[in-house]
Amino acid sequence: MQPETLLQTRGWVRFDHDAATHAWADHARCAGRLALNDPAHAEWHQCEGTWFVGVDALATNAAGQLSDGPALAGPAIDFLRQVYGPIPPLHPAQLSVMFPGYPRPKGDESDVAFGYRLRRDAAHVDGVKMFGENRRRRVEEPHAWVLGLPLNVSSPDASPLVIWEGSHKIMRRAFLDAFKGTAQAQWHKVDVTDIYSAARREVFETCPRITVHAQPGEAYVMHRLCLHGVAPWAEGATAPDGEGRMIAYFRPEVADWTQNWLRDI
Repeated sequence: MQPETLLQTRGWVRFDHDAATHAWADHARCAGRLALNDPAHAEWHQCEGTWFVGVDALATNAAGQLSDGPALAGPAIDFLRQVYGPIPPLHPAQLSVMFPGYPRPKGDESDVAFGYRLRRDAAHVDGVKMFGENRRRRVEEPHAWVLGLPLNVSSPDASPLVIWEGSHKIMRRAFLDAFKGTAQAQWHKVDVTDIYSAARREVFETCPRITVHAQPGEAYVMHRLCLHGVAPWAEGATAPDGEGRMIAYFRPEVADWTQNWLRDI
């Protein structure tokens, strides 16, 4: 099955090992080790030290390249250009690192929220943010796509990415319903909480939960509307000491999200 078809039907696609991708990941791993121990990133050590959130923690430039490092390249990048057009200016990469013991409670996380993290992998759609004292939700950061690049060798059960296959179709339908009758210029103000919660329940009931594992030199692309999360660290799971399971993510925002965010692909 062609990668574009896989993305349309499953909501994600994995790309085999590529030398250029591996070169980028190898260089980024070195930068990642430094970022983990950088006091400037102390705020990203959460869940009692079992999760380094690492938003913008890798100092990549707008082309996704680290200083003195190789270009961001490989089959996944070629695929993104083919499907979505030129790669937009990229934000600094997220450095997502999980450690043995994940999950633990996150700060003042409620018992209900922690239970959701534990039992449902903290499943979410990227860009749907909480606002207000009542913790309602609206779409604040619409993304074009999500690219994952593993930076070190870990076992498949070391807190892998979790995706509910086909969930992007259900979430797309839900957001279309949420925005119905609202001018596109006002979509960012729409409270999607109830429709979003109902759609998640439908996803849990009807879509297969799968885990995605890859090694350095491989890559995966996930549809921006997929419901996804991170699995608990399994007993006996392995990753390099002091590094944990380390993955870099790029998720650029769309320029005109009202025209592009709810497309089929």
